[in-house]
Amino acid sequence: MASLSKAGAALTALREDLTGEVFAPGDPGYDGARTVYNGMIDRRPAVVAQCADGDDVVRAVRFARDLDLPIAVRGGGHSVAGMALNDGGLVVDLRRMHAVTVRPEEASARVGGGATMGHLDRATEPHHLATTGGRVSTTGVGGFVLGGGSGWLERKFGLAVDNLLDVDLVTADGSAVHASERENPELFWALHGGGGNFGVATSLTLRLHELPSMAFALLLFRPEDGPGAIRVFRGIMESAPVEAGGGVLYMTGPAEEFVPERLVGTLVCGALLTYAGSEDELRRTAEPLLALPHEAEVVTAIPYAELQRMNDDPPGLRNHWSAEYLTGLPDELVDVFSSRALTMPVPTLTQHVLFPLGGAVADGPAGYPVPYRDAPWAAHPFGMWEDPADDERCVRWVRDVRADVRPWSTGAVYLNFVGDEGRDRVEAGLGPEHTRRLAEVKARYDPDNVFRFNHNIAPA
Repeated sequence: MASLSKAGAALTALREDLTGEVFAPGDPGYDGARTVYNGMIDRRPAVVAQCADGDDVVRAVRFARDLDLPIAVRGGGHSVAGMALNDGGLVVDLRRMHAVTVRPEEASARVGGGATMGHLDRATEPHHLATTGGRVSTTGVGGFVLGGGSGWLERKFGLAVDNLLDVDLVTADGSAVHASERENPELFWALHGGGGNFGVATSLTLRLHELPSMAFALLLFRPEDGPGAIRVFRGIMESAPVEAGGGVLYMTGPAEEFVPERLVGTLVCGALLTYAGSEDELRRTAEPLLALPHEAEVVTAIPYAELQRMNDDPPGLRNHWSAEYLTGLPDELVDVFSSRALTMPVPTLTQHVLFPLGGAVADGPAGYPVPYRDAPWAAHPFGMWEDPADDERCVRWVRDVRADVRPWSTGAVYLNFVGDEGRDRVEAGLGPEHTRRLAEVKARYDPDNVFRFNHNIAPA
């Protein structure tokens, strides 16, 4: 570590040189700058550099290397493990870099490294274009895409990473590098699932697709009717067009206008069918589900950007998530999954979810480090609560869900859905052969493992 005098002089210089803003402990705004989505995370970086452009990122990285400070990178701040922060190091905060430039004639968008899904969706919507995005509008585009990228449109348009065209990156030595199929192709391959291991993504270009309309149906069932609803939903997805997506879940009945008061605050089973098309097309696909006796429903056309905001929650709630990708959804698993719902913490914002995959996910480009691509279903226990006194039972419930469904697991996992679950899980999220190849790329671009606050790949 650098001496205090050197560190003080370097911090003064960084404050003067950065176009953006610098926060250190004791500065007004410091606590706000270190707040992330998961309220369980409380870390105190030595410096938060809120960068305004790529040159700022270069300055910040070189500042940290000169002082031998660990570096964390913050986009949306949604990492459940708090990987956007560290203790005593530098945080490269990209939130000011959120510009989105849509190129309709090329069906692409240039996205700043700190943009959220909300920034991207609002920019593309006037052009009736979209790409696969996270299911929460405040999710950072960069971390979402580089980690693989699963969302409502994935069965139609593929994983987000399947739509990645190029990336501008600042590497561990403070160099600005461009990665695409033609330029630094091995690095470009590594960015298709390898996450933030190779540098700070200052901008990304994403392929866009025509999306003239969007619709969804949400039906609520009593918990005892949940297994039957899940089986019907499963049957729909077995033959549904790729425009159909969504999920089935157990959750606390929300205080919404369409929800009967008797269900609010109680355990319910929900079936959410999304459709990249018209409401009429959605209704035809959802007909077997709509025919079931149910307690509440909403069926409507909706702008895609609004659908993306349906699951938005404020930062500060306590979170613990995980996932298992499944070989199928047999009746026995439906029953096991539904039984575990009876132990779910209620009332909380916790969700007990099954997502259907297939379509363009399964048919996407082979060879990227996203080994969960061929799984037809994913189980995603999504713990979210307010009271710290509930920490133990909520975390234990997420672990119990994983244990319940593990007999049907493919062994692979989408790393954006999980926290810090150890090296074996990182390898499961990348694939063993891919992990070895990624380690070689890591050794070339980050031999000292400077970028280690992530699902880390050790340099070969």
